Amino acid sequence: MSEAGKPPDFTGARVLVVGDVMLDRNWIGAARRISPEAPVPVVTIDERRETPGGAANVAMNVAALGGRVSLSGLIGEDEAGYALRGFLADNGIGDALRFCALPTITKLRVLSRHQQLIRLDFESRDYSPAASALTTDFPALLDGHDVVVFSDYGKGALSAVDEMIACAKKQGKTVLVDPKGRDFSRYAGADIVTPNVAELAAVTGGFAENALVDRAREALRATGIFAFLVTQGEKGMTYVDARRHHYLAARAREVFDVTGAGDTVIATLAAGLSSGFPLDHALWLSNAAASVSVSRLGTAVVDPHELRKALEPQRASTHGVVDREELREHVRRVRARGQTVVMTNGCFDILHAGHVTYLEEAKALGDRLIVAVNSDASLRRLKGPGRPANTLASRARVLAALQSVDWVVAFDDDTPETLIEEVSPDILVKGGDNRAEEIAGAQWVLAHGGEVRVLSYLEGFSTTKTLAEFLRYRLTK
Repeated sequence: MSEAGKPPDFTGARVLVVGDVMLDRNWIGAARRISPEAPVPVVTIDERRETPGGAANVAMNVAALGGRVSLSGLIGEDEAGYALRGFLADNGIGDALRFCALPTITKLRVLSRHQQLIRLDFESRDYSPAASALTTDFPALLDGHDVVVFSDYGKGALSAVDEMIACAKKQGKTVLVDPKGRDFSRYAGADIVTPNVAELAAVTGGFAENALVDRAREALRATGIFAFLVTQGEKGMTYVDARRHHYLAARAREVFDVTGAGDTVIATLAAGLSSGFPLDHALWLSNAAASVSVSRLGTAVVDPHELRKALEPQRASTHGVVDREELREHVRRVRARGQTVVMTNGCFDILHAGHVTYLEEAKALGDRLIVAVNSDASLRRLKGPGRPANTLASRARVLAALQSVDWVVAFDDDTPETLIEEVSPDILVKGGDNRAEEIAGAQWVLAHGGEVRVLSYLEGFSTTKTLAEFLRYRLTK
């Protein structure tokens, strides 16, 4: 990252990804009852998502960073295979996928309230009989690429990975491997292999935490691999070669899901090395990218702007006044933890006891409370040319100081309806004598499975009344 804080530039990266490709499908809905047929939840599916997985997720991450990338792997002539090809085309990824007579590897997850209830796998037991097509294509694919990533999920597409590594090294390419299984000698000649702690322990026979570097070096000598980058989850990662080692502490504050984090690490490392970054800098970027990935639910890609934010000093607080982009990120994080988001809105021109009581009651309905505040221009259109009595900055700061309030965000429209649709809170709250169905944003919240609640303000308090009494007092003086 430059001194000016610009995102890292990966546009010079030229990466070839080879390995086990798959399609991740997530079906999401509410589970409100138990089936009368068996003691299992009944999930009403209202959302379906598809994302590339395995080696395809590595390629997606390189593309998201801005690098040029091609993908080689096996797919079936089925709906999932064509869906994967569509993702490659949409994201500018070079398509070197080969059809085979076996089904495209597909993982179907059913989720409710951010919890995975079941995963269904659709795949063949062994894809190695079809892997020769990838080996045949490989030498020609090396042209135009500086770094090769082998993404091994043990499905058989890389049954001849030793031959491909030897071919790549003969042509002077940098080789990275995300490994699988206990036989790391298959990756002899690779520059960096990226096992997690459990995978390395399975190869070495286990070890105490303080023996990681020594056991890793023993494995390097035994396998003919140049270096390991050992990912350690919430503890960070450690680079080890024959002469030195380098520990990188985890940057993530909260770890929600490590699914696909290894893909993000190796993709960022490949893009960094291919872009000409020194190894230490590429490792630093990879560690930062991992912090973004593990903060999300399921597989995810990281773009340069997110990476830049991850490299900035961490903010002292996760509460306060935020813009809309920051709010979306906070909401995504708390939702990944299964927390309930409550939202309300108002002018809050002069904060009084009625507001405070109302906001405390709103917060009690869920885990996090968002307060959307009218901008000065919006408030003026709503209340007249004499308002606001306090500027937006003042109003937002006072609201953010309340213990009941998590985030304060401004909106400039006449109503917060668009903002409410962006957030899609679990519970939308309004005070006074409003009818639930007439509240701005209520129809959206109800249509998306949320609730709308109307709370009563504390009697005897009114901003308009307070200002009118103050004006009469001034006029009589």
